[in-house]
Amino acid sequence: MNRTTLSLIAGAGALAAITGVAALTTPDHSGTSTAKAAAELPVERTSLVCPAPSTSDLAETTYTSFTPVTKGAGSGGKAELQPGAQESGDATNAKGKADGKGKADGKGKQAGSADKGGKPVLAGKEPGTPVTEDASGADSPALIGTADGAFAPGWTVQETTRVAAGTGRGLQGVNCIAPDTEFWFPGASTAADRTDYVHLTNPDDSAAVVDIELYGRDGALETTVGEGITVQPHSGAPILLSTLTSEKQENVTVHVSVRSGRVGASVQALDDKLGADWLAASADPAGSLVLPGIPKDAKAVRLVAFTPGDADADLKVRLASPSGRITPAGNETLHVKAGMTSAVDLGDVMRGEAGSLVLTPTDTDRGVPVVAAVRVVRGEGAKQETAFIPASRPVGTRATVVDNSAKGTTLSVTAPFRSAEIKVTASAGSKGGTAASKTFTIKSGTTQDVQVPVPSGLKGTYALTVESVSGGPVYASRTLTATTEGVPGFTVQTLPDDRGMVAVPEADEDLSVLQK
Repeated sequence: MNRTTLSLIAGAGALAAITGVAALTTPDHSGTSTAKAAAELPVERTSLVCPAPSTSDLAETTYTSFTPVTKGAGSGGKAELQPGAQESGDATNAKGKADGKGKADGKGKQAGSADKGGKPVLAGKEPGTPVTEDASGADSPALIGTADGAFAPGWTVQETTRVAAGTGRGLQGVNCIAPDTEFWFPGASTAADRTDYVHLTNPDDSAAVVDIELYGRDGALETTVGEGITVQPHSGAPILLSTLTSEKQENVTVHVSVRSGRVGASVQALDDKLGADWLAASADPAGSLVLPGIPKDAKAVRLVAFTPGDADADLKVRLASPSGRITPAGNETLHVKAGMTSAVDLGDVMRGEAGSLVLTPTDTDRGVPVVAAVRVVRGEGAKQETAFIPASRPVGTRATVVDNSAKGTTLSVTAPFRSAEIKVTASAGSKGGTAASKTFTIKSGTTQDVQVPVPSGLKGTYALTVESVSGGPVYASRTLTATTEGVPGFTVQTLPDDRGMVAVPEADEDLSVLQK
């Protein structure tokens, strides 16, 4: 046996070790074999980050963690949230220098260090049951969390904060989000009566380098320190928008893009007179958008839109009401100039009925990608409060929202294009109770405030999970209401697909490719 033959045998043995049990039969060339569909399997690991909740000493914050029971997820695993370090809210202190390779020099100013590997702030107990933890005051840091095993698919966390008085009073709620590399926030402001922060949270072991761009009614705003902001590992950085620009504008779109690493981003909007809430990122730029679940008692609704491309967008504006699609009088269309933020006040458009805004291109053959959000005001006089609803992804297979109570929870669902059937499940309570489910049919072009099931024997708060059963895409949001020191507060969260399932193609080992 010569050296060449020995080399071939050794190579074949190595390939068999790499590929596992290999099929050494001749490939079937009959043409009858067909590709198998990708299997939908539960994700095995999920990461979430939560921004620092408040700078008010009066803040009372509740964190709620929940994972829906997922078939095929197996057993074991855990879900934990750890505290991160907190950097200065001044952009000049959080700014670092990046070299040509996108590496940060790590000079961001920090107050404290991440408690990586220490005792978690919040840990899940078992899928199907929410877990809560409370915090008080202005010192609560950003949180960084991971879930694996049975806790990973559909893991959902929310922070809900009550502030009794002062700037930011009212009810503030935000879903903790997966880190990413780009975010759009139409609806922010640099006006004199607003104090807006963009919160950046870095969950990774290396520094992230972030650019923040601001766009007003005439285009990009001149910024001084918006480029190359360094966010330290395992830390959060609240960046005050007024440190980025001296221009004062009522309606601003914030664009967060990451040069290196990844972050979670959310905007906290504090109004001197109209309370405060979190502005979550809009769905990715698209030709058509849905902004679901505007409360029926909204006193004022402002639509803010932006197109990031170099072409103007012309949009039809429709309101999906309980009885069908309605065109707001005087606001049938919206023209959005390229690179400029457009806003329109729709006033008391709800007229006592829940609804969702549906934006579609006036020319169906020429849809220009846009992002959008609405600012909603409820209440009267000095007791008015604000919340934001961004354009949302559809519910898809499944979506979950947490921190619901027996009273003060409203679930709005819209089927803007085709009728759909959904299943709504209320989990067991955080302190006791039995899960319950109902199915609903949502007619095409309508929005319904559905009568959500409440767990029997409920103690504590519960999670609501919405699943698509049949029909067209559905979009949903949940409104929480609560009164603090006589001021009626509210907050709205959308329910995009939880992406708890992933398509895994089935592949066969085939050594014949080595012959080509």
